[in-house]
Amino acid sequence: LALILCIGSLCTESSTTFLYHDYCIIGAGPSGLQAAYFLQRAGRDYVVFERSHAPGSFFALYPRHRKLISINKQYTGKSNSEFNLRHDWNSLLSHDRRLLFRRYSRDFFPDADTMVRYLEDFASLLKLQVQYNTAIVHVMLEKNEQAWNGHYFLLTDQDKKSYKCSSLLVATGTWVPNVVNFPGSEYVEGYETVSINPEDFAGQTVLILGRGNSAFETAENILGVTNFIHMVSRSRVRLSWATHYVGDLRAINNGLLDTYQLKSLDGLLEGDLEDLAIIKDKKGKLHITLRFYLENRNISAGIDSITLPQDELDNFATRAPYDRVIRCLGWKFDFSIYNRSLRMMPGKGNIRKYPQIKPSYESRGTRGLFVLGTASHSVDFRKSAGGFIHGFRYTTRAVHRLLENRHHGVPWPSTVYPITQLTNSIVKRVNEASGLYQMFSVLADIILLREHPKTHTTATTGAKYPVGVLAELEMQTGRKAPNGLFIIIMEYGRNFSGADKDVFYYNRAVGEAQHAWQSNFLHPVIYYYKRLPTEREMRLRPPDWPLPRPDAIHHIVEDFLTDWTAPNAHILPLRRFLENCLGTDLRNFFAESCFLFAFTRQKLPPFCWQGYMRMQGLVGSEGLRHHAVQAGLLQDYTLTDSSGDRPPHSHNRAQDQLLRDQVISIRPLQHLVNAKDE
Repeated sequence: LALILCIGSLCTESSTTFLYHDYCIIGAGPSGLQAAYFLQRAGRDYVVFERSHAPGSFFALYPRHRKLISINKQYTGKSNSEFNLRHDWNSLLSHDRRLLFRRYSRDFFPDADTMVRYLEDFASLLKLQVQYNTAIVHVMLEKNEQAWNGHYFLLTDQDKKSYKCSSLLVATGTWVPNVVNFPGSEYVEGYETVSINPEDFAGQTVLILGRGNSAFETAENILGVTNFIHMVSRSRVRLSWATHYVGDLRAINNGLLDTYQLKSLDGLLEGDLEDLAIIKDKKGKLHITLRFYLENRNISAGIDSITLPQDELDNFATRAPYDRVIRCLGWKFDFSIYNRSLRMMPGKGNIRKYPQIKPSYESRGTRGLFVLGTASHSVDFRKSAGGFIHGFRYTTRAVHRLLENRHHGVPWPSTVYPITQLTNSIVKRVNEASGLYQMFSVLADIILLREHPKTHTTATTGAKYPVGVLAELEMQTGRKAPNGLFIIIMEYGRNFSGADKDVFYYNRAVGEAQHAWQSNFLHPVIYYYKRLPTEREMRLRPPDWPLPRPDAIHHIVEDFLTDWTAPNAHILPLRRFLENCLGTDLRNFFAESCFLFAFTRQKLPPFCWQGYMRMQGLVGSEGLRHHAVQAGLLQDYTLTDSSGDRPPHSHNRAQDQLLRDQVISIRPLQHLVNAKDE
C-alpha cells in the first residue's frame, strides 16, 4: 500500500505543469513594482503575482482616513532631479519623467487614492509583467543541483496553478493586523474595520489601544466630537522629530498631545495590553480592569460579581466606562504561505513582525529568497527609512544589482576617474545623492583605490551599497579593493536621537569645522580603510556604529541648508583629510609650478602627472594672465623688469627661447605660480 501511494504521489507530481520564470515577485505594491522595473530594464525573465485586480491594494484601504504621511515637496529651489528626490517620498525610480509623484498631486501630504492611481500608471505605462487576481497560497522548495541556488521555488495560487522560479522576491509588505488577545478582546474594534465617519462617535467615550500613527490618525479624526479619548500602549510616545525616524508619531497626527497636555480631557497611559481585561455591562458600556482580578472568576457572571481596580483604588485612571475600544496596533508579515522547507522565521524582540533576513535582504534560511519593501525593514528598523517608499526604492535597486552580479555576471555599476577628482566627486555626491540622504547609516558610496605606476586612479564602486555586507563587497559586486577604500555615508549625531531627547536645546548645532565630529544633524561622514573590513570586524563594531572603527574618519560639519559646498568650512578640511590618507597632494597647479616640481621633487603631485606631463592644461592668454595678476595668483613681471627700454613681453620670449634650446616641452602657461590653497 505504501509503495502504491508513493508511486501515485510521484505520478501526480510529474503530471503537474509548472510555468517557469527566472524571477518571481510576490506582491505588486511599490517595492514589487520597483523590482519589476529594474528586472524589465535589464531584460530578465520575471513575473509579478498580485492577489488584487490592481497594484497597490494596501493603499486602497490604508491609511483608513486617506491621508499619507509621506511628504510631496513641490519646490526645492533646485532643478537637479537627484537632489529633488531627497524631498519626494512617494515617487518610484524610473527613467520616465511622467512618473514623478508631484505630477499627480500638489498636496504636501497626498491622498492615498492618488497613490493607488500612481501605482496603476507606473505598472501600465512601463508595461510591467504583472499577473493580477493571482493569490499565491503556498510556496515550497524543490532541490535541484542545476538550479541557480541549488533549488527551485514552487508556487501555487488559489486556482491550484503551479509556478516555478529560480529566485523569489517577496514584496508582500506587512498587512496582517497585530492582535492582542486578553479577556474581553472580542469587544474591541479593529483599525481595519472601524468607522471613519466622525459622526458615529459623537458624544462617545473612546479608548484606543496603540500609540503609532494609525492610533493617532484615528484619534485625530474623532477628536472634535468625542467626550474624551484615552490611549493605552506598552511604550511611551515617540515623536519623529526627536527620534529622526519617520515611522514614529508625525506632527500631522499629534493633535491628541495638545489636548492631553493642555488638560482638555484626553490622555495617554502606559501599560502592557496583555494585562488588561474588558468587561461589558448591561448597558453596553465597556469597563477596563486587569487580568489578575479575573483569576478564578467567571467573566460571564456579570460585572457586579467582579472586583474592579477602582474598588480598591478609587482614583484609578481608567475607571470611567468606555463606549468603544479600538485596536490600532499596526501590522505584521504573513508567514502562513511558506512551507517549512523555506525556513522563513520571524525576527526576535521588536522586529518579530518581520522575517529574518541578512543585511543583503536575503533570507537567513533560504538562498535566493529576497525580501523587499516594508517587510525588509528589520535591517534598519527604527534607524533609517527602509520601511517606506523613499527608502526601499533604493534598497530594492541594491538587491537587483546584487542579483545581476550573482546570476548574470554584471558587476556593480562604477565610474573610474582620476584621483585629482576625488574631492570634487565626494562633494558632488554628498550634495546631490538621494539614496545616501534617505537611507542614512545604511547605504553608502564606496570608493576603491587602484594603484597606477605614477599615481592613483579611483573607481566609485557601490553607489548606494548596503554597508551591512561591506565584508562581502568583492564577492557581491565583482569589484576588487586591493589598495584601500573610502566609504561615504550620512549620519546623525550619536547622542542626538531618542524619544527622551530634547532636539531643540540651545546651541544644538555645530558651525565650526574643527568641531565637525560633534555635529548633531544629518551630515556626511567619510571612513577610510587601508583594507576591506572582515566579517568579524563587522560583527564586533561599536554599538550604534554602522561600520567598524576605520583607520581614519572625517565628519563634514553639519550645514543649516544641507549644502556642503563652503570652501573653508566643508571642502578644504575634506581635501586635507583625503591628502593625509593618500599621502599625496590633491591640489590643482598651474604649469609653472609643475615645471618647478619636475626639477625639485622626486614625486610629482597627481595633477601634474595627469595634466602637465601629458601635455595637457589650460592655454594661456593675455586676459587670463591679467586676471591671475589681479587675483594675486601671479607675479606681474612687467613691474619687476628693470630694463626700461625692453619690450614688455621680451622676458617671456627670452624664457621661451631658453626652454626651446633645452628641448623642454611645456604648456603655454609658463609664468603661473603655485595656486593658493583653496
